[in-house]
Amino acid sequence: MDTAASAPLIDPFARPITYLRVSVTDRCDFRCVYCMAEHMQFLPKAELLTLEELNRLCSAFVGLGVRKLRITGGEPLVRRGIMQFFRGMSRHLGKGLDELTLTTNGSQLGRFASELVDCGVRRVNVSLDTLDADKFAAITRWGRLPQVLDGIRAAQAAGLRVKINAVALKGVNDDELFDLVRWCADEGHDLTFIEVMPMGDLGNEDRLDQYWPLSDLRARLAERFTLTELAERTGGPARYVRLNETGQKIGFITPLTHNFCESCNRVRVTCTGELFMCLGQEDNADLRAPLRASPDDTLLRQTIRDAIARKPKGHDFDYSRQSVTGQMTRHMSHTGG
Repeated sequence: MDTAASAPLIDPFARPITYLRVSVTDRCDFRCVYCMAEHMQFLPKAELLTLEELNRLCSAFVGLGVRKLRITGGEPLVRRGIMQFFRGMSRHLGKGLDELTLTTNGSQLGRFASELVDCGVRRVNVSLDTLDADKFAAITRWGRLPQVLDGIRAAQAAGLRVKINAVALKGVNDDELFDLVRWCADEGHDLTFIEVMPMGDLGNEDRLDQYWPLSDLRARLAERFTLTELAERTGGPARYVRLNETGQKIGFITPLTHNFCESCNRVRVTCTGELFMCLGQEDNADLRAPLRASPDDTLLRQTIRDAIARKPKGHDFDYSRQSVTGQMTRHMSHTGG
């Protein structure tokens, strides 16, 4: 093998790129207020990477040293034939790829949990911001809480480890902090809180009013629990503590109150083949063109390397001074969270 062609991806700040997040569709059966508009204009099918192209692209990244692959959307499990893609990716497990996983809204887990396990998936992240059915309907617009809870139970029954991701929303779910923590403890789920990020159309949903700093959330937890810092990292941006009284692990993803860019090891690919080196920057590289230009991956690998050479030191998200800066115009669903 050509050692130069297979050399690992290292960005300009000496960070190895070992984690790839791939959006397999822009479509979703929910319309979460912080993720997409209620009446989204979805992309024409011809613009989307085919499942075969996604397979080839992800395989190229694994050949360049990516060890963790997370499948996202939209909602990845609404993509027709998506299990064909998971089966294809499973061949890399233990042969360069350490983990194949996904982030989901949970609505389709009842259908696919067992098959995901058969494909080597061992854990999933489920987005769940509230345990209140009315609030859930308001946040997701189209979602039904019982369907998601049934999906989570199906995932557990199939042997999947479930981590709950909750976006911290002031005035929405801040009164449920301890209910969410207790429910996750009782059900055996880890829990990660995420600060709402300034992406998409702020004219419809005021992110500044919804912004709940996780420093405040963490201080509230510390009033009731003893928090022990954990050195653990799972390849993503979360920092973890253990609640001594319950034994559960709580994560904090804080793009605003604590910029986590210094250890960033990840890049994102959209369902149209755009490679974003940073979630909070607009610079991207087109991987669809080299994929379709040649059945050989030489040009694709070089395009990936050239893009990684432009990976920035960090993003510019900031809610200080009561205004939003570093705002991204694209919706969160565009890059898969």
